Amino acid sequence: MSLLAGGCASVPRSPRILEMPRVQESPLQKQLNALPPIEGNKITIAVYSFADKTGQRKTVDAYASFSSAVTQGADSWLIDSFRLAGSGKWFQVVERASLDNLIKERQLIAQTRESFFGKDAEKLSPLLFAGIIAEGGIIGYDTNILTGGAGASLLGISGSTQYRKDVVTVSLRLISVQTGEVLVSTAVTKTITSVALSGNLFKFYEHGVTPAESELGLTANEPNTIAVRSAIDQAVIDIIHQGAKTGLWKFVVTDNNQQKQAK
Repeated sequence: MSLLAGGCASVPRSPRILEMPRVQESPLQKQLNALPPIEGNKITIAVYSFADKTGQRKTVDAYASFSSAVTQGADSWLIDSFRLAGSGKWFQVVERASLDNLIKERQLIAQTRESFFGKDAEKLSPLLFAGIIAEGGIIGYDTNILTGGAGASLLGISGSTQYRKDVVTVSLRLISVQTGEVLVSTAVTKTITSVALSGNLFKFYEHGVTPAESELGLTANEPNTIAVRSAIDQAVIDIIHQGAKTGLWKFVVTDNNQQKQAK
């Protein structure tokens, strides 16, 4: 009974936060902010979805997993990347991912105003419309494209390492709302690396009677979500540079830009 009481007393009554939450910043935020500003007004752009088109599921040997291998909310990353471009001086992003909810809320406001103030109630201002739609998605997720390892053992002391590489591919294109023409498009790939390190020690002491054994292991896996976000950020950067080359828009020329181009 005393052992049971002691064991119950050692269990913490409230959960402890081992690591405090932190704000998730874009992996390429500095590159996005460093883009030269656009010449003229911001571009109003709409993002409806950025879906997972791979159909990949997480690989589990023991059972069938229905969890997707990549994130299903990549449109949030794409919206954030557009908003960060040029420190917010490039795009004016309008809400389209939750358009149904937005329309319902506007209808609720309009009906409430009409109920209290009649037909002369103040009307809601019209929604902004976009001249360009961003389309695309996660189009590829290839696992185990490269695997390998190395190891060595000497006098009971051994060490080994193993690694694996996966690849995720995203596609992004900008479409003109007036004509339906694809203005610019790009595809970006990002590798996802996993590394495992292990070490072993096995020795006999006291004339080979007493054995001693020790093991040490470490595994590091690059998060898939961060890799997808990095690929999306790079796609936005590439789209902006492509548009400047084809004459869709122009960069504001500054002394710093001229110096970089000269180098």
